[in-house]
Amino acid sequence: MSPVAIPRPAASASAVLDHIRPGTDLIVEAATGEPVTVLDAIEAAAGQLERVLVHQALAVYDRRYHAGAFGDRLRHLSYFLTPKLREHFERGTVELVPNDLSSIPSILRARTKDPLLLVSTSLPDRHGYVSLGTNANYAAALKSDVRLFVEANRRMPRTFGRNQIHLSSAVGWVEADYPLYSSPPIPITDTDRTIAGFVAERIPDGATLQIGIGAVTDAVAGLLTDRKDLGVHTEFFADGLRRLVESGAATGARKRAQRGQAVTTVAYGSPDMYPFLDENPHLEFWPSNETNVLSAIAVHPTFCAVNATMQVDLLGQCASESLGSHYISSSGGQADFMRGAVYSDGGHSFIVTHATAVNGTISRIQPTLSPGAIVTSHKNLIDLVVTEFGVAELRGRTIRQRVQALIAIAAPVFRKDLEKEARRLGYL
Repeated sequence: MSPVAIPRPAASASAVLDHIRPGTDLIVEAATGEPVTVLDAIEAAAGQLERVLVHQALAVYDRRYHAGAFGDRLRHLSYFLTPKLREHFERGTVELVPNDLSSIPSILRARTKDPLLLVSTSLPDRHGYVSLGTNANYAAALKSDVRLFVEANRRMPRTFGRNQIHLSSAVGWVEADYPLYSSPPIPITDTDRTIAGFVAERIPDGATLQIGIGAVTDAVAGLLTDRKDLGVHTEFFADGLRRLVESGAATGARKRAQRGQAVTTVAYGSPDMYPFLDENPHLEFWPSNETNVLSAIAVHPTFCAVNATMQVDLLGQCASESLGSHYISSSGGQADFMRGAVYSDGGHSFIVTHATAVNGTISRIQPTLSPGAIVTSHKNLIDLVVTEFGVAELRGRTIRQRVQALIAIAAPVFRKDLEKEARRLGYL
């Protein structure tokens, strides 16, 4: 069989405009998977567009259409808010679709009527294949089902897994050369390290890890470099996990599936991340509807999921994406991995939070969640809640036991008031 011919690249990113019709749904990959030059060309031509909607999670670049600069000609629909999008969401120029990360591909299939998938990839190999690089996410799930336009960036690492595309399947492609977004370093405090210590001491050799975004979770990874044969199966591969692999602590040797490999759906971080990813066979990228499903997580014994929250009530409900009714982010994969971890043989799910906020004036453990707070992880999923004052074991405990355990890890200055409110609510 003769090889499939590799199509020639377009002369400029504006070639994408030939494939955008009135009412087209643009599906843009998350974070560093965003094809910057292609979005630049679309934004520059926004005055010619009609009813074009951009669907994207985790947008790391600020764009004029986020602020509603083009009205209904070009609008943004978010699946996970970032700091750059929060103000626009509050002003009503960006809308948010609630979701678990595992469900985004199915939501996009159901919601979009004329989809065009826009991705940034590695350069093609000699066979005409490009890699989605730092991503698989929803693009890898949809790449064979929808029209596709590719930006092949010389700086995008070539990665492996279920995120490969042959250029003959794209309606067009263009070459680009620009550095990938690097996230600023997260400062880690003594409180973060104390919380991380309580978590790390419960993670044994051979555990498989999912570690979320944040200072405490990054600190947890930093305390595990002396472990042996840790595994990684996560939604987000950050620098903390990279360092565990580089140190030899995370070999994946005891994983039940994908032994000897780490699995993720998204990766980004410091500038050191991208050379590490390039042609690294240890790491596999899977679509989010495959990384985040119960069966793929729970198959690993001693699965340990570590995620952060902003508020916990006395029943254990966690508000991890909003402060009251003020949206901060979205659900991500927190509930996906918490559920999978507790179904794992010997697994644990850790929810981490500082005991207080606003310079110690507000308890993050409250009798009830603040009015309007979004429940990201409901009480039945909660296993272990960790603050700088200790670990509350909630799984399989009665309401009274849960309440007592959570009060015991609240800041001491708030404990009497919490106990008083618990009695008023009938919990004690």
